[in-house]
Amino acid sequence: MVALLVAAVVAGNAVWNGAPYPTADPDAVAQRLKARSDQVYDGFALPEKYAPDSGRVDTGACYYRGLRSIAHIDEARSDVRSFGLDWSVPEVPEATARDAQQRVRRLLVRKGWKLAHKGDRATATLRELGFRLENPESGDQVDVRWNDSTTTLFISVYAPCGQVPDEFVEYDWSEADWHPKGNPLGLKGPSHP
Repeated sequence: MVALLVAAVVAGNAVWNGAPYPTADPDAVAQRLKARSDQVYDGFALPEKYAPDSGRVDTGACYYRGLRSIAHIDEARSDVRSFGLDWSVPEVPEATARDAQQRVRRLLVRKGWKLAHKGDRATATLRELGFRLENPESGDQVDVRWNDSTTTLFISVYAPCGQVPDEFVEYDWSEADWHPKGNPLGLKGPSHP
């Protein structure tokens, strides 16, 4: 009888709270996203004149799961965050961007990443090339986009929601800054030391 009662409480808790979020070490996640960004930039194999802008790992909102989410509609949890690093490479011609995207896509697919979204599209005023790949083991995603309006490669590297430590303070997070390898200050062009 006690075992049935315990099982019912556990099952009820799982239904009420939903699946628990995994724990996340924000510094380790930031390092992983920055390493993935380095991998993507290296995989582009762009000529040196196409310098990437620096980026910063930011956190995003994550929400309650299970039936508890009904009591907290659109209310983000303060103890659970997603992580994303956005950066770009400006002034890349279409042919160069297309070749760079294909190289990165082949590289990541060889490493086991799966296509999650294909984003090539064209309208009367805009042509956009892009895709999103997902790592099936970690749930991390890499989103690469280019459009003829800006001629900029836009890269987003994303990690799914994880429960962060109580002492995590996003606004004083030195580990969040990313600078392209070989350019620790994020400076552009060959004229900078």
